[in-house]
Amino acid sequence: MAIDARDAAGFYATPLGRRAAALLRRKLERLWPAMAGLSVLGIGHAGPFLHAWRECSRCVALSPSHMGVAPWPSGRPGLACMAEAESLPFADLSFDRVLLVHGLEQAENARRTLREAWRVLKDDGRLIVAAPNRRGLWAYAESTPFGHGQPYSEGQLARLLASLLFQVEAQATALYAPPFTSAPMLGLFELFERCGPLLAPQFAGVTIAEATKNLHGVIPAGGRVSFRRVFADQGG
Repeated sequence: MAIDARDAAGFYATPLGRRAAALLRRKLERLWPAMAGLSVLGIGHAGPFLHAWRECSRCVALSPSHMGVAPWPSGRPGLACMAEAESLPFADLSFDRVLLVHGLEQAENARRTLREAWRVLKDDGRLIVAAPNRRGLWAYAESTPFGHGQPYSEGQLARLLASLLFQVEAQATALYAPPFTSAPMLGLFELFERCGPLLAPQFAGVTIAEATKNLHGVIPAGGRVSFRRVFADQGG
C-alpha cells in the first residue's frame, strides 16, 4: 500500500527524515553534478531531493494520484502537481532528467510507470531510480516511506530497467544506519554510512540505479517511431 504524500512529507520533517534526505541528496548530486539549464521531473515523493539542483531550468514534482500531493518544500520555486504516473501529462521527450523516489516501489503498475518515464525522457536524458532494498531494514520500517510498497534488490532493479529499454550506467547504495529515532542512533548515522559498504554492503536501506535510454533496435534506420507505439508493440 502506498504512503500518503503528506505522511511522507511529515517523515522528512523529522530528525531521521532530514538526515535520510540529506544523505540521499549527496548521493544524487554525485551522479548528477552539473544540472544548469536542464529540465527535471521527479515522480513519487521527490520534492525533498529536487531542490538539490537549484541551477536547473525547470523542476516538476509529480505525485501519483493514489498518493495525493504535498506542498513544494519552502524556499524552492517549482511546480508540484498530481497526475497518473502511468499516463503522464507531458509530451514525448520533455525532460533531460527523470528522478523516481518513492515512485517505483509505490507504483500501482511499476512497468507502466517506467514506460512513461522512458517516453518523456529525452533521447540523451538520464533516469535515476531510488527504491528500498529488500534486504535492508528500511524496507520493513512502516513509519518511513521506504517501508511501503515493493522493495527491490540491486539485481531485480537492473533487470526491470533493462527489460524496459533502459541501459543501467551506474548503481549505488545508501542508508546503512537503521531507521531508529533515538538520539544516540541518530548521532551514529554518518558512521553507519561510512562503514556499511565495507561491513555489510548487502544490507543498505536503499538501492539506486542510474540509467539511459537504450535505443538500439527501437528506432529503424532512416526513421523514427512513436514511443507510445514501441511499448504498445511490446504488450502490457
